[in-house]
Amino acid sequence: MIAELFQGALENLNYFWVTFFMMIESSFIPFPSEVVVIPAAFMAAEGTMSLPLVILFATIGGLLGATINYVLSYTLGRKIIYAFADSKLGHLCLLDSEKVAYAEEYFRKRGVLATLIGRLIPAVRQLISIPAGLSKMNFGKFAFFTFLGAGAWNIILACIGYAFHGVMNKDELIEKVQHYSHEFLLVLIIIFVGFVVYMIYKNKKKGASKQ
Repeated sequence: MIAELFQGALENLNYFWVTFFMMIESSFIPFPSEVVVIPAAFMAAEGTMSLPLVILFATIGGLLGATINYVLSYTLGRKIIYAFADSKLGHLCLLDSEKVAYAEEYFRKRGVLATLIGRLIPAVRQLISIPAGLSKMNFGKFAFFTFLGAGAWNIILACIGYAFHGVMNKDELIEKVQHYSHEFLLVLIIIFVGFVVYMIYKNKKKGASKQ
């Protein structure tokens, strides 16, 4: 299944589909961003797409998808969101009340920065816009930090896809990404652990200096 998705993406991707699929990936509908950004960056290395535009349109799509979650949460409220998460349709979207509650707790502890840091954490990134909407976070701040977080994530994925062009062909890319998908995730987590620790430290230090 993963190989087929990659094969189709490699053959048919353009900027519209990059934006569209990343919008889906950032909404409540489960869809792996790796299936889109890595093949698109691979195509950029071939000269059929532009790497900066791949990152830009992927990030715009991510912001659009996150905005869908934000608006729905903002307007529907906590009761309906939790009811949906525990419904059969919610389960088909890989949602449940525990995941939403975890995202809310993550947001509560980190505040505004959660929309930035949360976009870099696989277990949280698709859900962090829900508590932002439930808490009625200022949309300008939400959009700004979401764009930064989504952009950082897409830059990492794009660099991976671009680098692969020099060492393998399309068929090998599909096989390697399928085989090493867990390793890619681990690498991304390790890369951003330092960033997360730095942001938390900087935020605490700033708060201490005001006391």
